[in-house]
Amino acid sequence: MATDFLWYVPNNVEPGHRGDTTTEGWGSLDYSTDLALRCERSGWSGALIGTGWGRPDTMTVATALAARTTTFRPLVAARPGYWNPAQFATAAATLDALSGGRLLVNIVTGQDNPAAYGDPQVDQPTRYARTAEFMQLLRRLWTEEDVTFTGEHYRVEGATVVPRPHEQDGRRRPTLYFGGASPAAERTAAAEADVQLFWGEPLAGIAERIERLRALEAEAEREAPLEFGLRITTLVRDTTEEAWRDAEAKVAEFAEHGKDWLSAWHTGAAVGQQRLLDLHERGDVLDTCLYTRPAAVGGGGAATTWLVGSPDDVAEALAAYHRLGISQFILSDTPYREEAERVGASLLPRVRELVGETVGV
Repeated sequence: MATDFLWYVPNNVEPGHRGDTTTEGWGSLDYSTDLALRCERSGWSGALIGTGWGRPDTMTVATALAARTTTFRPLVAARPGYWNPAQFATAAATLDALSGGRLLVNIVTGQDNPAAYGDPQVDQPTRYARTAEFMQLLRRLWTEEDVTFTGEHYRVEGATVVPRPHEQDGRRRPTLYFGGASPAAERTAAAEADVQLFWGEPLAGIAERIERLRALEAEAEREAPLEFGLRITTLVRDTTEEAWRDAEAKVAEFAEHGKDWLSAWHTGAAVGQQRLLDLHERGDVLDTCLYTRPAAVGGGGAATTWLVGSPDDVAEALAAYHRLGISQFILSDTPYREEAERVGASLLPRVRELVGETVGV
Protein backbone atom coordinates (compact mmCIF):
# COMPACT_ATOMS: atom_id res chain seq x y z
CA MET A 1 0.00 0.00 0.00
CA ALA A 2 1.42 3.39 -1.00
CA THR A 3 1.70 6.28 1.44
CA ASP A 4 -1.63 8.04 1.75
CA PHE A 5 -2.87 11.25 3.37
CA LEU A 6 -6.44 11.83 4.54
CA TRP A 7 -8.12 14.71 6.38
CA TYR A 8 -11.20 14.70 8.67
CA VAL A 9 -14.89 15.57 8.22
CA PRO A 10 -16.36 16.17 11.71
CA ASN A 11 -19.94 15.15 10.80
CA ASN A 12 -21.41 16.76 13.88
CA VAL A 13 -24.57 18.91 13.98
CA GLU A 14 -23.40 21.01 16.95
CA PRO A 15 -20.84 23.75 16.13
CA GLY A 16 -17.60 24.11 18.05
CA HIS A 17 -16.23 20.63 17.45
CA ARG A 18 -12.67 20.56 18.86
CA GLY A 19 -12.55 24.33 18.81
CA ASP A 20 -13.76 24.94 15.26
CA THR A 21 -15.10 28.50 15.14
CA THR A 22 -17.34 27.96 12.11
CA THR A 23 -21.02 28.60 12.83
CA GLU A 24 -22.72 29.45 9.54
CA GLY A 25 -23.72 26.29 7.69
CA TRP A 26 -22.06 23.99 10.21
CA GLY A 27 -23.36 20.43 10.00
CA SER A 28 -25.05 20.99 6.63
CA LEU A 29 -24.41 19.10 3.41
CA ASP A 30 -23.08 22.32 1.89
CA TYR A 31 -20.48 22.62 4.65
CA SER A 32 -19.32 19.00 4.35
CA THR A 33 -19.26 19.19 0.56
CA ASP A 34 -17.18 22.37 0.68
CA LEU A 35 -14.75 20.64 3.05
CA ALA A 36 -14.52 17.56 0.81
CA LEU A 37 -13.89 19.70 -2.28
CA ARG A 38 -11.19 21.64 -0.45
CA CYS A 39 -9.57 18.29 0.40
CA GLU A 40 -9.58 17.34 -3.29
CA ARG A 41 -8.01 20.63 -4.32
CA SER A 42 -5.39 20.56 -1.56
CA GLY A 43 -3.80 17.18 -2.15
CA TRP A 44 -5.72 14.96 0.28
CA SER A 45 -6.94 11.65 -1.13
CA GLY A 46 -10.01 11.71 1.13
CA ALA A 47 -11.10 12.05 4.73
CA LEU A 48 -12.21 10.11 7.76
CA ILE A 49 -15.86 10.92 8.48
CA GLY A 50 -16.70 11.31 12.15
CA THR A 51 -19.17 8.87 13.63
CA GLY A 52 -21.08 8.18 16.81
CA TRP A 53 -24.57 7.78 18.16
CA GLY A 54 -26.44 11.09 18.10
CA ARG A 55 -24.63 12.21 14.95
CA PRO A 56 -25.65 12.00 11.27
CA ASP A 57 -25.35 8.54 9.74
CA THR A 58 -21.83 8.20 8.34
CA MET A 59 -22.71 6.03 5.34
CA THR A 60 -25.40 8.46 4.23
CA VAL A 61 -23.04 11.43 4.49
CA ALA A 62 -20.29 9.53 2.65
CA THR A 63 -22.65 8.67 -0.18
CA ALA A 64 -23.71 12.30 -0.56
CA LEU A 65 -20.10 13.48 -0.58
CA ALA A 66 -19.00 10.84 -3.08
CA ALA A 67 -21.77 12.01 -5.42
CA ARG A 68 -20.54 15.61 -5.21
CA THR A 69 -16.81 14.97 -5.63
CA THR A 70 -14.54 13.31 -8.18
CA THR A 71 -11.57 11.78 -6.37
CA PHE A 72 -12.50 12.23 -2.68
CA ARG A 73 -12.33 8.90 -0.80
CA PRO A 74 -14.58 8.68 2.28
CA LEU A 75 -13.28 6.61 5.18
CA VAL A 76 -16.56 5.37 6.70
CA ALA A 77 -16.74 4.03 10.24
CA ALA A 78 -18.82 0.91 10.90
CA ARG A 79 -19.57 -0.36 14.38
CA PRO A 80 -20.48 -4.04 14.88
CA GLY A 81 -23.62 -4.00 16.97
CA TYR A 82 -24.92 -0.94 15.12
CA TRP A 83 -24.63 -2.67 11.74
CA ASN A 84 -25.45 -6.23 10.75
CA PRO A 85 -22.44 -7.36 8.65
CA ALA A 86 -24.48 -8.49 5.65
CA GLN A 87 -26.40 -5.21 5.60
CA PHE A 88 -23.21 -3.19 5.89
CA ALA A 89 -21.49 -5.30 3.21
CA THR A 90 -24.30 -4.51 0.78
CA ALA A 91 -24.44 -0.78 1.60
CA ALA A 92 -20.65 -0.48 1.35
CA ALA A 93 -20.41 -2.48 -1.89
CA THR A 94 -23.10 -0.30 -3.43
CA LEU A 95 -21.29 2.93 -2.53
CA ASP A 96 -17.97 1.49 -3.65
CA ALA A 97 -19.40 0.43 -7.02
CA LEU A 98 -21.19 3.72 -7.61
CA SER A 99 -18.10 5.76 -6.72
CA GLY A 100 -15.68 3.75 -8.82
CA GLY A 101 -13.86 2.15 -5.91
CA ARG A 102 -13.37 5.14 -3.64
CA LEU A 103 -14.71 3.70 -0.37
CA LEU A 104 -12.51 3.02 2.67
CA VAL A 105 -13.89 1.40 5.84
CA ASN A 106 -12.94 1.94 9.49
CA ILE A 107 -14.15 -0.82 11.83
CA VAL A 108 -14.82 0.58 15.33
CA THR A 109 -15.17 -1.70 18.34
CA GLY A 110 -15.16 0.74 21.25
CA GLN A 111 -18.40 1.43 23.10
CA ASP A 112 -20.68 4.23 21.98
CA ASN A 113 -23.93 4.34 23.99
CA PRO A 114 -24.85 0.81 22.87
CA ALA A 115 -28.13 0.79 24.79
CA ALA A 116 -29.43 3.61 22.57
CA TYR A 117 -29.33 1.41 19.47
CA GLY A 118 -30.05 -1.91 21.13
CA ASP A 119 -26.61 -3.50 21.34
CA PRO A 120 -26.44 -5.85 24.35
CA GLN A 121 -22.79 -6.88 23.87
CA VAL A 122 -20.77 -4.50 26.03
CA ASP A 123 -18.01 -6.63 27.57
CA GLN A 124 -14.67 -6.27 25.83
CA PRO A 125 -13.87 -9.93 24.98
CA THR A 126 -17.25 -10.40 23.32
CA ARG A 127 -16.99 -7.15 21.37
CA TYR A 128 -13.59 -8.03 19.90
CA ALA A 129 -14.59 -11.61 19.08
CA ARG A 130 -17.64 -10.21 17.31
CA THR A 131 -15.51 -7.65 15.46
CA ALA A 132 -13.22 -10.40 14.16
CA GLU A 133 -16.22 -12.26 12.76
CA PHE A 134 -17.59 -9.02 11.31
CA MET A 135 -14.41 -8.43 9.29
CA GLN A 136 -14.14 -12.07 8.22
CA LEU A 137 -17.68 -12.01 6.93
CA LEU A 138 -17.27 -8.67 5.14
CA ARG A 139 -14.29 -9.96 3.17
CA ARG A 140 -16.13 -13.11 2.15
CA LEU A 141 -19.31 -11.28 1.18
CA TRP A 142 -17.33 -8.80 -0.93
CA THR A 143 -15.24 -11.40 -2.76
CA GLU A 144 -17.33 -14.60 -2.88
CA GLU A 145 -20.77 -15.67 -4.00
CA ASP A 146 -23.27 -17.91 -2.21
CA VAL A 147 -21.58 -17.37 1.16
CA THR A 148 -22.56 -19.54 4.09
CA PHE A 149 -21.04 -18.58 7.42
CA THR A 150 -21.79 -19.87 10.90
CA GLY A 151 -19.99 -18.14 13.73
CA GLU A 152 -20.56 -17.43 17.39
CA HIS A 153 -22.10 -14.03 16.66
CA TYR A 154 -23.20 -14.02 13.00
CA ARG A 155 -24.75 -16.42 10.56
CA VAL A 156 -25.68 -16.16 6.87
CA GLU A 157 -26.80 -18.78 4.39
CA GLY A 158 -26.37 -18.57 0.63
CA ALA A 159 -25.60 -14.83 0.70
CA THR A 160 -24.44 -12.97 -2.42
CA VAL A 161 -23.86 -9.21 -2.33
CA VAL A 162 -25.15 -7.26 -5.33
CA PRO A 163 -23.57 -5.13 -6.71
CA ARG A 164 -20.01 -6.25 -6.10
CA PRO A 165 -17.38 -3.76 -4.92
CA HIS A 166 -15.51 -2.01 -7.72
CA GLU A 167 -12.57 -4.06 -9.03
CA GLN A 168 -9.56 -2.36 -10.59
CA ASP A 169 -5.79 -2.94 -10.70
CA GLY A 170 -5.99 -5.94 -8.39
CA ARG A 171 -8.28 -4.24 -5.88
CA ARG A 172 -11.32 -6.39 -5.08
CA ARG A 173 -12.80 -4.76 -2.00
CA PRO A 174 -12.58 -1.73 0.33
CA THR A 175 -9.62 -1.52 2.70
CA LEU A 176 -10.44 -2.29 6.35
CA TYR A 177 -8.94 0.13 8.88
CA PHE A 178 -9.07 -0.73 12.57
CA GLY A 179 -7.93 0.82 15.86
CA GLY A 180 -7.39 -0.32 19.43
CA ALA A 181 -4.51 -0.83 21.85
CA SER A 182 -5.69 -3.54 24.24
CA PRO A 183 -4.31 -7.09 23.86
CA ALA A 184 -7.68 -8.19 22.44
CA ALA A 185 -7.63 -5.34 19.94
CA GLU A 186 -4.11 -6.10 18.79
CA ARG A 187 -4.90 -9.79 18.29
CA THR A 188 -7.95 -8.80 16.22
CA ALA A 189 -5.93 -6.35 14.13
CA ALA A 190 -3.10 -8.77 13.49
CA ALA A 191 -5.51 -11.43 12.25
CA GLU A 192 -8.21 -9.48 10.42
CA ALA A 193 -7.45 -5.80 9.68
CA ASP A 194 -5.75 -4.35 6.60
CA VAL A 195 -4.54 -1.20 8.43
CA GLN A 196 -3.95 -0.80 12.16
CA LEU A 197 -4.48 2.83 13.20
CA PHE A 198 -2.48 4.40 16.02
CA TRP A 199 -3.09 7.67 17.84
CA GLY A 200 -0.23 10.13 18.45
CA GLU A 201 2.22 8.31 20.68
CA PRO A 202 5.99 8.93 20.76
CA LEU A 203 8.07 7.06 18.21
CA ALA A 204 9.32 4.54 20.75
CA GLY A 205 5.77 3.58 21.74
CA ILE A 206 4.70 3.16 18.11
CA ALA A 207 7.80 1.07 17.36
CA GLU A 208 7.04 -1.20 20.32
CA ARG A 209 3.46 -1.72 19.15
CA ILE A 210 4.48 -2.42 15.56
CA GLU A 211 6.97 -5.04 16.74
CA ARG A 212 4.31 -6.70 18.86
CA LEU A 213 1.75 -6.64 16.03
CA ARG A 214 4.25 -8.13 13.59
CA ALA A 215 4.79 -11.02 15.99
CA LEU A 216 1.05 -11.57 16.31
CA GLU A 217 0.65 -11.26 12.54
CA ALA A 218 3.14 -14.09 12.00
CA GLU A 219 0.77 -16.40 13.85
CA ALA A 220 -2.20 -15.53 11.62
CA GLU A 221 -3.17 -16.58 8.11
CA ARG A 222 -3.49 -13.33 6.16
CA GLU A 223 -4.14 -12.23 2.60
CA ALA A 224 -1.42 -9.55 2.78
CA PRO A 225 0.88 -7.96 5.39
CA LEU A 226 -0.70 -5.66 7.97
CA GLU A 227 -0.24 -1.96 7.22
CA PHE A 228 -0.09 0.84 9.80
CA GLY A 229 -1.63 4.32 10.04
CA LEU A 230 -1.43 7.39 12.27
CA ARG A 231 -4.47 9.48 13.29
CA ILE A 232 -3.34 12.74 14.89
CA THR A 233 -3.97 16.47 15.17
CA THR A 234 -1.42 18.77 13.53
CA LEU A 235 -0.90 22.47 14.17
CA VAL A 236 1.19 23.85 11.32
CA ARG A 237 2.23 27.49 10.91
CA ASP A 238 4.80 29.30 8.76
CA THR A 239 7.40 29.28 11.53
CA THR A 240 8.14 27.13 14.55
CA GLU A 241 7.68 30.09 16.89
CA GLU A 242 4.29 31.00 15.43
CA ALA A 243 3.10 27.39 15.67
CA TRP A 244 3.98 27.03 19.34
CA ARG A 245 2.51 30.43 20.17
CA ASP A 246 -0.78 29.42 18.54
CA ALA A 247 -0.75 25.97 20.12
CA GLU A 248 -0.27 27.37 23.61
CA ALA A 249 -2.93 30.02 23.00
CA LYS A 250 -5.43 27.41 21.84
CA VAL A 251 -4.79 25.21 24.87
CA ALA A 252 -5.11 28.23 27.17
CA GLU A 253 -8.42 29.16 25.56
CA PHE A 254 -9.86 25.73 26.19
CA ALA A 255 -8.61 25.71 29.75
CA GLU A 256 -10.08 29.15 30.41
CA HIS A 257 -13.50 28.31 29.03
CA GLY A 258 -13.66 24.83 30.49
CA LYS A 259 -14.03 23.24 27.07
CA ASP A 260 -13.95 19.44 27.13
CA TRP A 261 -13.81 18.20 23.55
CA LEU A 262 -14.46 14.58 24.25
CA SER A 263 -14.95 14.04 27.95
CA ALA A 264 -16.14 10.46 27.50
CA TRP A 265 -12.58 9.44 26.59
CA HIS A 266 -11.39 10.45 30.03
CA THR A 267 -13.08 7.53 31.75
CA GLY A 268 -9.87 5.59 31.21
CA ALA A 269 -11.89 2.64 29.91
CA ALA A 270 -10.15 2.67 26.51
CA VAL A 271 -6.60 1.35 26.69
CA GLY A 272 -5.41 3.47 23.77
CA GLN A 273 -6.85 6.65 25.28
CA GLN A 274 -5.26 5.95 28.64
CA ARG A 275 -1.87 5.49 26.97
CA LEU A 276 -2.20 9.03 25.57
CA LEU A 277 -3.36 10.55 28.86
CA ASP A 278 -0.37 9.02 30.63
CA LEU A 279 2.05 10.70 28.22
CA HIS A 280 1.51 14.13 29.75
CA GLU A 281 3.15 12.92 32.96
CA ARG A 282 6.38 12.55 30.96
CA GLY A 283 6.41 16.18 29.80
CA ASP A 284 4.60 18.76 27.71
CA VAL A 285 6.66 17.97 24.58
CA LEU A 286 7.96 14.53 23.61
CA ASP A 287 10.20 13.53 20.69
CA THR A 288 10.74 16.66 18.57
CA CYS A 289 7.28 18.27 18.52
CA LEU A 290 4.64 15.96 20.04
CA TYR A 291 2.57 18.24 22.31
CA THR A 292 0.89 16.41 25.21
CA ARG A 293 -0.56 19.44 27.03
CA PRO A 294 -4.01 19.17 25.30
CA ALA A 295 -4.74 16.09 27.41
CA ALA A 296 -4.72 18.24 30.53
CA VAL A 297 -7.53 20.48 29.25
CA GLY A 298 -9.88 17.79 28.00
CA GLY A 299 -8.43 16.75 24.67
CA GLY A 300 -9.56 13.25 23.71
CA GLY A 301 -9.03 10.76 20.91
CA ALA A 302 -6.96 12.16 18.06
CA ALA A 303 -6.93 15.58 19.79
CA THR A 304 -5.13 14.32 22.92
CA THR A 305 -1.68 14.91 21.40
CA TRP A 306 -0.68 17.28 18.60
CA LEU A 307 2.28 17.61 16.26
CA VAL A 308 3.20 21.30 16.41
CA GLY A 309 5.61 23.30 14.30
CA SER A 310 6.57 24.69 10.93
CA PRO A 311 5.88 22.63 7.80
CA ASP A 312 9.46 21.35 7.97
CA ASP A 313 9.14 20.45 11.67
CA VAL A 314 5.94 18.48 11.27
CA ALA A 315 7.02 16.91 7.97
CA GLU A 316 10.19 15.60 9.62
CA ALA A 317 8.12 14.18 12.48
CA LEU A 318 5.73 12.42 10.09
CA ALA A 319 8.67 11.10 8.07
CA ALA A 320 10.07 9.59 11.27
CA TYR A 321 6.80 7.73 11.79
CA HIS A 322 6.96 6.65 8.15
CA ARG A 323 10.41 5.13 8.71
CA LEU A 324 8.89 2.98 11.45
CA GLY A 325 6.41 1.56 8.94
CA ILE A 326 3.49 4.04 9.02
CA SER A 327 2.03 4.43 5.52
CA GLN A 328 -1.42 5.94 6.22
CA PHE A 329 -1.76 9.40 7.76
CA ILE A 330 -5.09 10.90 8.91
CA LEU A 331 -4.52 14.48 10.03
CA SER A 332 -6.73 17.35 11.18
CA ASP A 333 -6.84 20.77 12.80
CA THR A 334 -9.53 23.40 13.30
CA PRO A 335 -11.13 25.23 11.65
CA TYR A 336 -11.37 22.12 9.46
CA ARG A 337 -12.03 23.78 6.09
CA GLU A 338 -9.34 26.42 6.29
CA GLU A 339 -6.75 24.08 7.79
CA ALA A 340 -7.41 21.41 5.14
CA GLU A 341 -6.15 23.94 2.59
CA ARG A 342 -3.36 25.40 4.73
CA VAL A 343 -1.93 22.03 5.78
CA GLY A 344 -2.46 20.52 2.35
CA ALA A 345 -0.53 23.31 0.64
CA SER A 346 2.27 23.76 3.19
CA LEU A 347 2.84 20.31 4.70
CA LEU A 348 1.92 17.57 2.22
CA PRO A 349 4.50 18.43 -0.48
CA ARG A 350 7.27 18.39 2.14
CA VAL A 351 6.18 15.06 3.62
CA ARG A 352 5.86 13.46 0.20
CA GLU A 353 9.34 14.60 -0.72
CA LEU A 354 10.77 13.16 2.48
CA VAL A 355 9.05 9.78 2.12
CA GLY A 356 9.60 9.50 -1.62
CA GLU A 357 5.97 9.84 -2.68
CA THR A 358 4.65 12.24 -5.27
CA VAL A 359 0.90 11.64 -4.92
CA GLY A 360 -1.51 9.98 -2.52
CA VAL A 361 -3.15 6.74 -3.67
